[in-house]
Amino acid sequence: MNQPTQQQQPPGTEAELTPKADHGETSYKGSGKLDGKATVITGGDSGIGRAVALAFAREGADVLIAYLNEHDDAKETARLVEEAGRKAVLVPGDIADPAHCRAIVDQAVQAFGRIDVLVNNAAFQMTRESIEDIPEEEWDYTFQVNITAMFHICKAAVKHMQPGSSIINTSSINSDKPKPTLLAYATTKGAIANFTAGLAQLLADKGIRANSVAPGPIWTPLIPSTMPPEEVESFGSQVPMKRPGQPAEVAPVYVMLASDGASYISGARIAVTGGTPIL
Repeated sequence: MNQPTQQQQPPGTEAELTPKADHGETSYKGSGKLDGKATVITGGDSGIGRAVALAFAREGADVLIAYLNEHDDAKETARLVEEAGRKAVLVPGDIADPAHCRAIVDQAVQAFGRIDVLVNNAAFQMTRESIEDIPEEEWDYTFQVNITAMFHICKAAVKHMQPGSSIINTSSINSDKPKPTLLAYATTKGAIANFTAGLAQLLADKGIRANSVAPGPIWTPLIPSTMPPEEVESFGSQVPMKRPGQPAEVAPVYVMLASDGASYISGARIAVTGGTPIL
């Protein structure tokens, strides 16, 4: 299954995506798995983040949606959360700034009084054909957004989390099978997997769990805004299922890891890759 050739300006928007992504709008049915939980999702405006926000809300959670500047996408995600009868809080800004990372946590605590689930999902990537083509500032920015921000947000959030709370970090199949033209991104995703595995051990005595999810090719605005048109057209064809996944197909893993039913799962990295194994 191929997508039409298309290109967007980073960070991309859901409105320009063809075909439209499925976030579970018509399919996800909640069953109270996250009743009353206070949750934070970075990159919650679109893609996997939107699907997770929708699923969390339909499972009974309030959601703070942190995002860069995609205001229309963020408002639509908030609408979906509120339509499910839950509270939505929108916080725009660049998590490359450590002060903004701390502000996200502060606003969550102001809105909810605590944090039960933290999903570090926001990410930046760009395709570059050679190491010489990677601008130094782009390399640094990729690390600031993808992994350094994760440290700052986790450090600020932990003091507001009780035993039974959950941290879920979005890694990638690139943490195990790095794509060379995504060198900076893939390197940060390996770091996220390692960071999460160490964090789980560090926080175990506090009763806080930490896990990562490793998606394969998922159809989101990030793809046409950061990859050349010919790669967009064949995106997802390389996995055994021969297609990209939809955000709605990733979100249930986040729900499971956020739920009390996952009380003995910590330090895990869960693959959602269309059949490609990770080690």
